[in-house]
Amino acid sequence: MDLIDRGRERAAGWGSGTAGSGCPPPSLPRYGERSLAELVASLLGAMGAPGLRGPIALEPTRRVLLLVIDGLGARLLDRHAADAPFLAAHRREPLTCGFPSTTAASLGSIGTGLPPGEHGLPGYTIHIPGQDRALNVLRWESYGRGGGADLRDRIPPEVLQPEPTTFERASRAGVEIDLIGTGTFAHSGLTRAVLRGGRWSAAGGLADVVMEAARAVAGPGPRLVYAYHPELDGVGHVRGVGSDAWRLHLQLVDRAVEALAARLPQGCHLVVTGDHGMLDLPETGKIDLDDEPALRLGVRLLAGEPRARHVHVTPGAEAEVLAAWRERLGDVMWVVSRDEAIEAGWFGPRVADRVRPRIGDVVAAACAPVGVVQRTVDGPLARLVGHHGSLTLEELLVPYVVV
Repeated sequence: MDLIDRGRERAAGWGSGTAGSGCPPPSLPRYGERSLAELVASLLGAMGAPGLRGPIALEPTRRVLLLVIDGLGARLLDRHAADAPFLAAHRREPLTCGFPSTTAASLGSIGTGLPPGEHGLPGYTIHIPGQDRALNVLRWESYGRGGGADLRDRIPPEVLQPEPTTFERASRAGVEIDLIGTGTFAHSGLTRAVLRGGRWSAAGGLADVVMEAARAVAGPGPRLVYAYHPELDGVGHVRGVGSDAWRLHLQLVDRAVEALAARLPQGCHLVVTGDHGMLDLPETGKIDLDDEPALRLGVRLLAGEPRARHVHVTPGAEAEVLAAWRERLGDVMWVVSRDEAIEAGWFGPRVADRVRPRIGDVVAAACAPVGVVQRTVDGPLARLVGHHGSLTLEELLVPYVVV
């Protein structure tokens, strides 16, 4: 059964008609089988770490270097294989990220080994009860125009995401853990929430990532090195994944990965993946809430991102808001209630009680090249070209590259 068939089977009974009459049934992440939540445990299992294993195949080894390229979708790599011949030559069956297909949720799954419904970061921005503005998970600050307040003291990352990370578990099992990335991420709220448990080394750019990762993985084993490169995603957001600029940066990433592979010590595996795919939205596909009074009625707070919206409503208005969003957007988005999204497995097979309030009373995920923005709140986000977050294969599928 392929990914599309799995989604159709799970969505039967609600994925068409009222939930999105113009949308095919959504595809679903391969939780428990081949999603980012299983990746690190699978790598550690190949290293022989006691108590850690997963279903994703990798040959036995004592050292693994995991490189996450933000914004590298499997379908984008397939489409532009000529621009990335080294990565394309080492592709295996792709993985899926979770829902929403966004960095915070995906890095949460990589770091904790849990789906978003359990690690509790189900969006780029999320509603925290008691807060009048959404939390920007990547910056760990209040979201919206007028500047964001640093919330690391008010909302401690280790409290919001209390589950032990896979890196912490591996470290206790005797595996050396190194993390390589931008210096600003070293003590960020997101790192504290889902990537804690290893030594952080700052890298200033793509070449620096290559050199720092090669240095780290050469240390005595067993050793897992996690490295992260954000710039392909940034180019995609600003220029679009259909742009020459995006293809040029993909070429640079491919050459960097080849150079990194050449520097690996004997017997080390290099694994490359992404955190989500991406697609470009035309300006006509941006539905601005500020221009849609029917969509605003009863809405208390809008979280998530344009292609995966958490709609939090005023008490008692759930049915009316769900009906209004389905009436206006049902041909281009899957629009469901919180309970329907949870029952269908969008956030994983289980949603923890502490996570439920962070999921919208209404959840809207785009099936067409559209997104819901609100220019008076989203600011620059509303002007971006490339977007992601939803349940299309373009966004869900990420590569699994093994050198």
